[in-house]
Amino acid sequence: MELIYKLLETILPFHFMGYSFMKNAFIAILIITPLFGILGTMIVNNRLAFFSDALGHSALTGIAIGVVFGISDTNLSMVIFAVIFALLLNYIKRKNTVSTDTIISVFASLSTALGLVVLSKGGNFSKYSSLLVGDILSIKPKEILFLVLIFVVTLIFWGFAFNQLHAISLNETLAKSKNIHVNLIDNIFVIIIAFIVMLSIKWVGILIINALLILPAASSRNLATNMREYHAFSILISMFSGITGLILSYYNNTATGPTIVIIASVVFFSTLLCKPYVK
Repeated sequence: MELIYKLLETILPFHFMGYSFMKNAFIAILIITPLFGILGTMIVNNRLAFFSDALGHSALTGIAIGVVFGISDTNLSMVIFAVIFALLLNYIKRKNTVSTDTIISVFASLSTALGLVVLSKGGNFSKYSSLLVGDILSIKPKEILFLVLIFVVTLIFWGFAFNQLHAISLNETLAKSKNIHVNLIDNIFVIIIAFIVMLSIKWVGILIINALLILPAASSRNLATNMREYHAFSILISMFSGITGLILSYYNNTATGPTIVIIASVVFFSTLLCKPYVK
């Protein structure tokens, strides 16, 4: 890590790089934002915006379960619950008994309510209120290593399953006719989303994590003319929003996560204005 710190100080000779917490936050941004950019494109393509939002809100129930069963590592309880939550939601969604957005809304509301009831018992919710907006500046080197691991796993999965995911997003029936294991690929995809969302909640925040997944991809869709541009623009916009938001939040003394969302929103509305002129 010391070598990376020195490299950052050389490339970015700003005085705030003299603080280790800023260096850690910057490295985390460089890892998290490309992941959000990559996953966001498929989340938008598959109309899963509500799904990722529901996952974010389910973090409260994951923490509550950890508290009830005495699990000291909140990340572990959040991830376990989120994976079960995502797979169960996927299973029910395939049954087509109710519209997808209705199912997701019900699950999101229930999981949020359960989490709030358990965590607020005895007036203890204040300990967990920081999770609502997150704190990227609190990230530690050990936690960055977890992000690197999930980053590598995601890239490997993306390399093997990109074409299948794209086919599923276009036409699930056609994908099945091409011998694509739709259910398996879809389940792995939502599990990866669950891992990334849960591992990022602490630093990004429950209330805004979905915005960081959706806005860069939505902005990219306004500019891209092909699939390659769509993914490239999404990653670049996500990274730009993350780095700019981190720097601005430092100088303005504001919460980093919401500042990043504001930057991403400005970019989205800018691309929306440019959309009619993109050929």
